[in-house]
Amino acid sequence: MEDNSGTATWDIIYDNIDKYYPAAKETKEWQASIRGTLYREIKNNQNFKKIGFGIFALIEYEEEKTKSIIEKSPIRTHSFIEGVCLELGNFEEYDTYTPDPTAVFKDNIVLSNLRTISSLPPFTYQEILNTVKRIDVLWLNKAGFKFPKRAFEVVDSIGTLGEALSRTYQLIEFDLDFHIIGSKENKGKFQDKISKEPYNRVANRYKYQSYEEIIDYYNKRLELENMSLFK
Repeated sequence: MEDNSGTATWDIIYDNIDKYYPAAKETKEWQASIRGTLYREIKNNQNFKKIGFGIFALIEYEEEKTKSIIEKSPIRTHSFIEGVCLELGNFEEYDTYTPDPTAVFKDNIVLSNLRTISSLPPFTYQEILNTVKRIDVLWLNKAGFKFPKRAFEVVDSIGTLGEALSRTYQLIEFDLDFHIIGSKENKGKFQDKISKEPYNRVANRYKYQSYEEIIDYYNKRLELENMSLFK
């Protein structure tokens, strides 16, 4: 964590633990052992704290404030919401994908630290894959052959809504739902767009969420998780 400016995900910890503890991976259950040690330290308020579903920090680390992230720029808001969607997908035990690996979530964590797969499996025609691989975040089932189960598009401005809907519509023959995330002010324009062809045929599969709604949902789920984990 010190080498990562105070924070780390599980992948960062697992990938680098043997640099500091050469014997750390010698036992069969070494990952469980690391998790147990870290959680015990956190429960006792020693050395570390949990700041995300899979993100940890040194206890003295000062977390980035969500409000300041959102106020910085649309680009920063976009990548932050992508990170929220990846974190939630990981917590729900899906495999997660994003085409924006170098974008910053928060607290020195980039999206490649959160996604569980770096490329989409060939679950359909290449022409469709060429389009849907640009969807902001996809959740896929872990067991068996991987198929998308939920798609998220972050709409920074109403001008990007058409492309977001078009990308998700390519997956209409698959069993998944679609989430469009943007400002509260753009919800009416989304509803107008979704009421027209071809989207009106499947409007029940689309849901619009404001930035505030998904951030509030994320924070509440994280709070409940932390309460159950460390009670």
